[in-house]
Amino acid sequence: MRKSKEEAENTRRRIVSAAAAEFRERGIVATGLNDLMLAAGLTHGGFYRHFDSKEQLVAEATDKALAELIKRIAEAAGSAGRTRSRARGGLAAAVGEYLSLQHRDAPRDGCPLAAMGSELARASAKTRETATVGFQKLVEILASEFRGIKPDRAKKRALVAAATLVGALTISRIVVDPILSKAILHDAADSITSD
Repeated sequence: MRKSKEEAENTRRRIVSAAAAEFRERGIVATGLNDLMLAAGLTHGGFYRHFDSKEQLVAEATDKALAELIKRIAEAAGSAGRTRSRARGGLAAAVGEYLSLQHRDAPRDGCPLAAMGSELARASAKTRETATVGFQKLVEILASEFRGIKPDRAKKRALVAAATLVGALTISRIVVDPILSKAILHDAADSITSD
């Protein structure tokens, strides 16, 4: 019996969601198709009914993971803006969300740029384009939170802030000293949010 179009689309979404989590937790290269399909509750044989290649799935999983991140950061900035001074409240909330201990400790649910960055740099042009668009959206959110300065200056500061966020989160996961790890997150946040 052939699956309906809706069932096939639901299965495809399940595979993309599982891949987004597995790639962030284990890495792209270290995650085989068997692992991905098992995480989605499926068998390896069904993969090629949904995707032409693993690289196609990497691009879609990266897009999904970035969309989740952007939504979370935008919501943090927006909710802070409603409850605090707009001058720095939204920026502090967005940065605090990104550089939190929870985000550091849960790469599976976090930023794919920090979790898979070096692998994304070697990925296909399509995947790198997807990552670029997500990074630019992160920059746009941050730029909108730099209030009281000219838009071109806000964008420049946001570009540096976004790069700092990704780098600080990555290094905080690498170091073995928990005090140093926390200091990296705290000091990076302070650097971004201070005038």
